[in-house]
Order: sequence, then C-alpha cells, then structure tokens
Amino acid sequence: MAVVTNFEPKRRKSTPLDDLTALVAEDLSAVNQIILDRMQSSVEMIPQLAGYLIAAGGKRLRPVLTLAAANMCGYQGEHHRLLAAVVEFIHSATLLHDDVVDESDLRRGMASANAVFGNKASVLVGDFLFSRAFEMMVEVQSLDVLRILSGASAIIAEGEVLQLRTTNDTETSEQAYLEVIKGKTAELFAAACRVGAVVAARPQAEELALYDYGMNLGIAFQLVDDVLDYSALQAKLGKTVGDDFREGKITLPVVLAFRRGNDEERAFWRRVMEELDQKDGDLEHAQALMARHNALKDTVERARHYGSIARDSLGLFADGPVKQALLEVIDFVIDRDF
Repeated sequence: MAVVTNFEPKRRKSTPLDDLTALVAEDLSAVNQIILDRMQSSVEMIPQLAGYLIAAGGKRLRPVLTLAAANMCGYQGEHHRLLAAVVEFIHSATLLHDDVVDESDLRRGMASANAVFGNKASVLVGDFLFSRAFEMMVEVQSLDVLRILSGASAIIAEGEVLQLRTTNDTETSEQAYLEVIKGKTAELFAAACRVGAVVAARPQAEELALYDYGMNLGIAFQLVDDVLDYSALQAKLGKTVGDDFREGKITLPVVLAFRRGNDEERAFWRRVMEELDQKDGDLEHAQALMARHNALKDTVERARHYGSIARDSLGLFADGPVKQALLEVIDFVIDRDF
C-alpha cells in the first residue's frame, strides 16, 4: 500500500470553520508538511497506517485552534506550527486507540484503520504518534507547553477509562457524563487553545481565557456529536446513525430520555443499552423516545449554554478578524449537521 501524502479536506460549502482556516492557511499548510514529515518511519506500516487515518479528512479543528489562538495573541515565530502538529498527532493517536476499544469498523464514513490494518497495528501506531508528539513538544523548549500537553494526554486517557465505566450503565448521571466528555474530548480543545497563548508569552489571564474557550467549545462539540448520532438528518445525508446506540454508550440524550421515561421506557433502555439485546426497530424506538422527551433538543440547548461561556471567554481579547472567526466557530460547532 502506498503512503498517502495528500490529505487536503474535501471541498464543501463554505462554513465559519472554513473562514477561520483561511485566516491561518499559510500556517496550516506548513503544519500539514510537518505532519507528513514526522509520521515517516523506516517501519513501512507506520506511515501507511498513519497516512490512511490522516487522509480520511476531518475538520482539522484542533490544530486550526492552536494556530488561530497564537495568531490572535500576536505570535510571530514558528513554534505554533509545531504545536499544532503535536495537537493533531495526539488527536490521531486517540482516534486509533478509541476505534480499537469501541471495535469500530467505520471512521468518517470509511473503513477504520483497525478494520484495515488490525487492532494490534492500530494500537502500536497510536503509541508511535504519541511518542512523536512528545518529541516535538520538547523541541519547543517550553516546560509550560510540555506540562500542558502532557497533562492533557493523561486527562484524555482518564476520560476514556471513565467512559468504560459508564458504558452500558443507564444509571449514569449527567454529571458523570460531563466528566467523561470533559476528559476525552474537551481537554484537548482546551490545551490546543491554551498553548497558543503560552507560546506567545501572553499573561496568564489570557492563557486561562483561551483554556476556558477551548474547554467549553469542546463540551459543546461533543454534545452535538452525541445528538447527531441519533439524528434523522444524518440518515438523509447518508451518514451512519446509531453507532453509540449499538455500542451501548451512555450519552446525554440517553441520560435525559431514561430519566424522563416511565417504567416501561426505562426497561427498554436497560435491555438495549445494558444487555445490548437490540432488535430491528429498536433504534427507531429510541429516537422516538428521545423526541417524546425532548432529549435531543435539550442536549443542543446544553451545547448553546457552553457555547455562551466560550463566547464570554474571548472578551479579554481585542476585536479582529481572528477573534470574530473564533466566535463564529462556536455557532458552527453547535449548528453543524456533520
């Protein structure tokens, strides 16, 4: 299998994320080259598998946030490019590990890396990407950067372990669910933004403001992802619906529908989520219960709440094109349909 060297995002209608990406386009092109260079190895399967995952596309949101944060903070050097690549490597490594843990066969509509190359190779290449990320962190020669990104890596792993504890447990509370998504998703958003201020040597108040922006944006992002897994719109777009349902993942829509349901409905949720005894029509019934109890609508409202907090976090920064684009990305994350 040839090594993939071209992983530009697929063309689609312009979005606020596209607008933000355009503002850091030169930096992002450099980041893509760094990613290509640093995923190379004399062990042939490593660049093959890593290239396969990265070529699958995705929103590139996390590295773009690092570049944008550094730009908004007035950074003039090049270390932010290296850090954006680090963020993408950490994200890619967690995806490889997640798909093995979740036994996922698809990733962004394509066969997942573990389905193509096997679980063992996926785990080990994920380890390689983590290791490369730490090598690159050291090159920045900032103990603060190393502390933030290494700490984030540990918290992401903790979030994934927490999710194992809540999977198939219909008694999971909203607070427990939030702890999971803060760790497994939002922490990397937060660290990606924060290091942009750190590399620019900005005051701690700005550093923490960007951390808060990323954390709350990341929570909103995951809440919407969890809604989309049950969305009829996703089916119309030809995308897979119900992956979380089939795996018995307890997400906020399930938590709300379970809490608000009657005894018969709760018995249904226990059967399909705890026992994974799922039959034809169960997914549609789950969607109907969520609609009956406004579980999807209220989950999106929760996302808007966290989006508002993210918006307020940028109040410290002077107005400008990058700040405006970061604000508009909040609404994009919440209102997106993919």
